[in-house]
Amino acid sequence: MTTTLRPAGPLQETGDGARSRPYEVRVNSRVVGTVELAADTPFGPSVGVIRGLWIDRPDRRRGRGTVAALAAEEVLRGWGCRRIQVAVPAEAVEALRMATALGYTEASRNMAKKIGARPPALPRGAVGRPMTAGEYDAWLARAVTAYACTWAERGLPAAAAEAKSRADHARNLPRGLETPGTTFTVLEQGGEPVGHVWTAAGPALPRGDSALPGGVTSYVFDVEVAEEHRGRGHGRTLMLLAERAAAGARSRLLGLQVFADNAPALGLYRSLGYRTVQFTFGKPLI
Repeated sequence: MTTTLRPAGPLQETGDGARSRPYEVRVNSRVVGTVELAADTPFGPSVGVIRGLWIDRPDRRRGRGTVAALAAEEVLRGWGCRRIQVAVPAEAVEALRMATALGYTEASRNMAKKIGARPPALPRGAVGRPMTAGEYDAWLARAVTAYACTWAERGLPAAAAEAKSRADHARNLPRGLETPGTTFTVLEQGGEPVGHVWTAAGPALPRGDSALPGGVTSYVFDVEVAEEHRGRGHGRTLMLLAERAAAGARSRLLGLQVFADNAPALGLYRSLGYRTVQFTFGKPLI
């Protein structure tokens, strides 16, 4: 029997080259699952995405998902994509195993932590205070440049990376420090500023860990220790300040994203009790 993809709707296209289309996964003429393919990421139409690959339970463990994923890669190659991405919930063990077997490597992960009823205590001498307008202006200039560099390092053209950075900051901070639901906290240790953390109402976290609650979610958009103060545990204290901000916003969860190559940050978040809820994998289409 042959597993194939068959279009389940019209091809959607935009003027900038983005595409998307739903497909049925079929074994001969029988529908056994669904998948949506898209070429619409921050990297433009050269990067394709597999969304929501689903195989009906009676047809699992027969290689249907693997063949469907390979067929999806062929479709995206035909669209001119040179790379592919897929997001997989942390609890989807079979999907994680399949992604690894097909040569996908982790690019980043979403993590989350349940917020306790009581704000965590800070180390002795540590104080959190609101960021001043002057500090915000200096931070914004640095942040736009640093965020653009992050995307450029991952393959986005420099001009597009800068445009994305400016657009994302403008969207998330339309009123700067006065943006509703946004908190910028500066950490002082012994009266000296050593770092900052930006928290705000965040996107709905993907379902990945059944032990984590639903409800309102806060998100860590940026956390940084000043270079001359690193290696002294201030990153951990900043994350405690983020928890305090989330608790103040009556959030039940605090989420964040971390790139796979940022081992120190990943180790810190794990030690603080964050759990992975979703992985993002990537693979070149050769």
